[in-house]
Amino acid sequence: MDQAGNFKSETLLSNVNLTEQFSPLIRVDFEMKNSIKILAEYRKDRALSLSFANNLLTEIQGNEIIVGLGYRLKDLTIGTNFGGKKKILKSDLNFKVDLSRRDNKTIIRYLDIENNQTTAGQTIYGLQFSADYALSKNLTALFYYDHSFSEYAISTAFPQTTIRSGITLRYNFGN
Repeated sequence: MDQAGNFKSETLLSNVNLTEQFSPLIRVDFEMKNSIKILAEYRKDRALSLSFANNLLTEIQGNEIIVGLGYRLKDLTIGTNFGGKKKILKSDLNFKVDLSRRDNKTIIRYLDIENNQTTAGQTIYGLQFSADYALSKNLTALFYYDHSFSEYAISTAFPQTTIRSGITLRYNFGN
C-alpha cells in the first residue's frame, strides 16, 4: 500500500503485444531443365498491441507479393591474372530478379467507444537483382542491386526511395 492507502500490485502490465507472421504463406519455387528459375510468393503478417493505459488496440497489417525469375549460365569460364598467376575459373553464374509489392496498414481501434481509424499505411514496390559466381569451392562473389520506393496512404507523408548496391565476397568455412 502507498501513503494514500491504495493497493499497488507487484506486476503491472501496461501493454500486451501479439505478432503473427506467415513468411511465406504460399510459395512456388522451381528450376526447369533449361536453367530458368521461377518464384512466386505471398507473405502475410500482423502485429497487435493492446494498451491498457489508453484502451487502444493498434493493428498493423502487411501483405506482400513477390514474383521472381532467375537464370543459371552453366560452367562459365573466366581467365584471371590475379597475383601474377594465370588461372582459369569455371563455375555457374546465377542471375536472379525479384519484383515485390507490399501493402502496410495501421488501424487504431478504441475499446471503450466504437471508433476505428486508419492512421497510416504505405505501398512499397521493390526490385532486387543479384548475380553470383563461385571463385573457388569456398569463396563466392555476389553483386546485388536493391531498389525500393513507397507511396503513403496519408497525405502528410512524402514518398521515399531507397537504392542499395554492392559487391559481397562470401567465404564458407564448412564443407
